[in-house]
Amino acid sequence: MKRSLLIALCVIAGCKDPVDQAAKKRIFSAEDPPQAVAAASQKLPPEEAAENFGISRRILEMGAAETTERIGPHTYTAQISWEWSQNGRNVRLKEARELLSGPGGVSGDFIARMSNTNDQGIEVLRVGGKVFARSTYGRDGAGKFRQRLRDRGMAERVREEASGALRDFDQLFNGRLKLAAQGTSTLEGRTAWKYVVSLGEPGKGLDEKLPPIQKPRSGNVDATTALRQKFYESREPRSLTGEVYVDADTSVVIKSRLDGRIGVKGDEGDAELHLVIESNLTGIGRAPAIEAPKEFLPDEDKPDGIAAALTRFGIERKTADGGVPATGGNSEPVDDAE
Repeated sequence: MKRSLLIALCVIAGCKDPVDQAAKKRIFSAEDPPQAVAAASQKLPPEEAAENFGISRRILEMGAAETTERIGPHTYTAQISWEWSQNGRNVRLKEARELLSGPGGVSGDFIARMSNTNDQGIEVLRVGGKVFARSTYGRDGAGKFRQRLRDRGMAERVREEASGALRDFDQLFNGRLKLAAQGTSTLEGRTAWKYVVSLGEPGKGLDEKLPPIQKPRSGNVDATTALRQKFYESREPRSLTGEVYVDADTSVVIKSRLDGRIGVKGDEGDAELHLVIESNLTGIGRAPAIEAPKEFLPDEDKPDGIAAALTRFGIERKTADGGVPATGGNSEPVDDAE
């Protein structure tokens, strides 16, 4: 009897629940590497970029995190010139972008800066996992850094934008950058493939399957959003020239210069956008000097400017806000339904 019971227990123990097995596999399996690390491990033969649309897409769309994983520490700079012409009126804007990437790949330190001729700008640092940011708006220059203890990806988004001049250009031209190989040359002491860029045929650009646009319940969108939507729907690339240099070892774009024009039909007359970008990758393999600011403002739940304005008009904080106690009255949360 005891022997039969022992055999039965062994059989039960040997039966494995598939749900439990799947759970154990998820818990005890090694973590997947970050997407940028996995992407950087893929081989992208730069000599095939002209003939292989998939490879050219990957090279032109490569983000800052993957670039750092592939090529190591570096300094990226870009200058962008915009000119909007319509009905004999021209509006010009110049923009500068800079990214200093330190060692450590996707998790390394960096400084990202962006500014334009309208005195607008931003600077973000990530040092030792800590994030600091400041606005450079106005003619008086940059303000003080503020630590961002509760940053949720803002630093990474700014890093991608600061290094994305070529990607932005490519998207505006609907992915119609056509590459033609022109042999190799030497840049920054490295062998690079040179590609002459021209405007590709329609229908061979980006194939994005985007969800339908969600409109407000009223059915009306604000004027700025309507203008942007009309531009993206009506834009038509007209001309494109330039050149791109791709590192032979890592498939990272080291240098680019592009000059293009986009036509836009409008109710108030046709318009044209003239766009010129120049980008360079320098200091490859050399760690740039990246240090946390010696003086900075602490993280804050609500900017002083907004809180001060509310107080000036006699509007006091009635409830606790993000850990900040109420300025008066009952500090218990108020039920909006009451």
